[in-house]
Amino acid sequence: MSRTNQSSVSEFLLLGLSRQPQQQHLLFVLFLSMYLATVLGNLLILAVSTDSHLHTPMYFFLSNLSFVDVCFSSTTVPKMLANHILGTQTISFSSCLMHMCFLCMFSDVNNFLLAVMAYDRFITVCHPFHYAAKMTHQLCALLVTGSRVVTNLNALLHTLLMARLSFCADNTIPHIFCDVTPLLKLSCSDTHLNEVMILTEAAVVMITPFLCILASYMHIACAILRVLSMKGRWKAFSTCGSHLAVVLLFCGTIISLYFSPSSSHSTQREIAAAVMFTVVTAMMNPFIYSLRNKDIKGALVKVIAVKFFSVQ
Repeated sequence: MSRTNQSSVSEFLLLGLSRQPQQQHLLFVLFLSMYLATVLGNLLILAVSTDSHLHTPMYFFLSNLSFVDVCFSSTTVPKMLANHILGTQTISFSSCLMHMCFLCMFSDVNNFLLAVMAYDRFITVCHPFHYAAKMTHQLCALLVTGSRVVTNLNALLHTLLMARLSFCADNTIPHIFCDVTPLLKLSCSDTHLNEVMILTEAAVVMITPFLCILASYMHIACAILRVLSMKGRWKAFSTCGSHLAVVLLFCGTIISLYFSPSSSHSTQREIAAAVMFTVVTAMMNPFIYSLRNKDIKGALVKVIAVKFFSVQ
């Protein structure tokens, strides 16, 4: 059966955050500023990652995380900003599915990269003398490639399952982007299979990395407690604490959004959770994970010096 026979809806309406003109102007400035900060911060990380002194597993994962954060944020925010500028809220059926596919893909790979980075820190803190033997270049490439393959397949599966559904009348999405949950609410066909796959296969790409992150940081915390120096203990705890806070913010909002009964979701709650894990965490990651790092700061100064003073 063709898609035109399955669905009478050819486009959707994204209502966004607010329909009040005064609030729309304020939200436009706010999200534009956050998006520019996200892109600038992550592009700086990608620029300094070319420094030969930063060709280590940790900075390899950081550069991949920065690239994913730029893509992740660019999947959602520009469309929302364009809707404000142009005064249009429509998005075609195919574009909506593509939007959802990229959103699912980048959020999942972000979660896997956070888990890989937690494992890297676990090896650094708990097995420092075996770090070079354990974190080889081949393993790092395999972890990143495997994460992308698994998340791409997961996103493709959810997109194909969504494409088989029928959308009969209501095409209004009270959201800032095309997401799985609001689209399922609009469908007039049986969504049981989609909901089952969210709770099963999605658990593999969300819950498993989250548990690995918690396990890694628990071992790291035990290792830190054995440090005699209070100054060194406090420094390690502050660094790991900020990392873990970002992880809990990102994973916690996704888990509460996708792994709780859909009947308990309110529109405001879904939008707030979506903003947290698509915009806020992508903006915070470069500052929490990278720009506080002395090596990154030194490489950034070197890049700026080369760009602006080597021409003399």
